[in-house]
Amino acid sequence: MSQAAKNSLVKLIVAAGQAAPSPPVGPALGSKGIKAIDFCKEFNARTAHYETGIPIPTLITVKPDRSFTFELKSPPTGYLLLKALGKEKGCGTPNKKTKEGSIGQLSLKHIYEIAKIKKTDERHSLLEMKSIVKTVIGVARSMGINVVA
Repeated sequence: MSQAAKNSLVKLIVAAGQAAPSPPVGPALGSKGIKAIDFCKEFNARTAHYETGIPIPTLITVKPDRSFTFELKSPPTGYLLLKALGKEKGCGTPNKKTKEGSIGQLSLKHIYEIAKIKKTDERHSLLEMKSIVKTVIGVARSMGINVVA
């Protein structure tokens, strides 16, 4: 199989409803021979049900004939955790036994709701909820978020 006959993958994180042919979308797709405006129209239509501006990881498969498909993933775990807390960013020095080592706390119920969102991703669909919850708790701790029962 020749090199030219392979699909190529482009990974981008694009704000819901705000895809535009400007960087990073335009250059990433233009270099693969895709008209960025075609992707932007379809992406914005498929993310219309999201709150505008939510970061959506997107996996774009570009075929040799320059057609493309794309898969939308759920927003990043860190983003969902910060949104639940109402914060802009995580802690610079998480897990220290100081007041600055924590940016707040979330209940296990919040963590479970975030895990339910993550389970909608194709790559997480076969995982047990328990393992997804553990992963979300790990991300929370690494950001300086305490999880309480």
